[in-house]
Amino acid sequence: MTFAATAEVVTYFKARPVLIDCEEDTLNLNTDRIQEAITDKTKAIIPVHFAGHPCDLKPIHAIAQAHNLYVIEDAAHALPARYHGKMIGGISDATCFSFYATKNITTGEGGMVTTNNAEWAARMRMMSLHGLSRDAWNRYSAQGSWYYEILSPGFKYNLTDIAAALGLAQLKKCERFWKGREHYAALYHEGFQDLPEVTCPPVASHVQHAWHLYVIQLNVDRLRIGRDEFIRQLQQAGVGCSVHFIPLHLHPYHRERGGYRPEDFPVASRVFERIVSLPLYSKMTEDEVNRVIETVHDLVKSNRR
Repeated sequence: MTFAATAEVVTYFKARPVLIDCEEDTLNLNTDRIQEAITDKTKAIIPVHFAGHPCDLKPIHAIAQAHNLYVIEDAAHALPARYHGKMIGGISDATCFSFYATKNITTGEGGMVTTNNAEWAARMRMMSLHGLSRDAWNRYSAQGSWYYEILSPGFKYNLTDIAAALGLAQLKKCERFWKGREHYAALYHEGFQDLPEVTCPPVASHVQHAWHLYVIQLNVDRLRIGRDEFIRQLQQAGVGCSVHFIPLHLHPYHRERGGYRPEDFPVASRVFERIVSLPLYSKMTEDEVNRVIETVHDLVKSNRR
């Protein structure tokens, strides 16, 4: 249950992404399924913090340590999230964040990698800008030099100065943005608690949910319409919504390359037919949240079995 990017980065290195099924409630990876997916070719585990709810990292780290594997977190949804009081971004070998336009803070495009490994950090800085030597980073400033060396065949992955400046300004507002999202998520929870047709996203006691997304699951056996028609009627009523995500094993590329069938990942295949992402963003108002709640109530009541 993730976006294409998580697996794409693996294929860039001519490696094969190995998928495992998700949990039914959080939609995070099922840690009980990791062990069976490991072979002597396995190099790393990439947990995805779906919607901003941190994965259970303790068993993931235990498995990784036992098999000498790296843990690289996909935290595109998880700023600012915490796991047992620790900020996501300072726990595993490396953690990747996204600052795309829809994320909790944004630079328009781009992202960030965090690591506690100084050697890796230096390598990432170098490789993000054509493999240029350190002296070249500030070569147009008083501290820099016109002289540079290409130390490795790098990429053009650096965040632009303008985007970085936008990100720094956004970072100062990150906590305020999160508090707004948490408040609206609480309103959704309260608003849907009397609807057996709707299952709200859970929050484990040991985490701080970043609330990038608010994803409900429809109990479609209680409704006369399916998820797709539910979304159509929501949109017709003026409520923007989406689906996060179409599971990777259902996409043609991964289905054909991996030889996957829907039943290979039964939980992901099943919840995909039930999930709806409701509006959640920092500039929402309580009136707008209440309107979404009322619209969902109206649709459920008019489509009950």
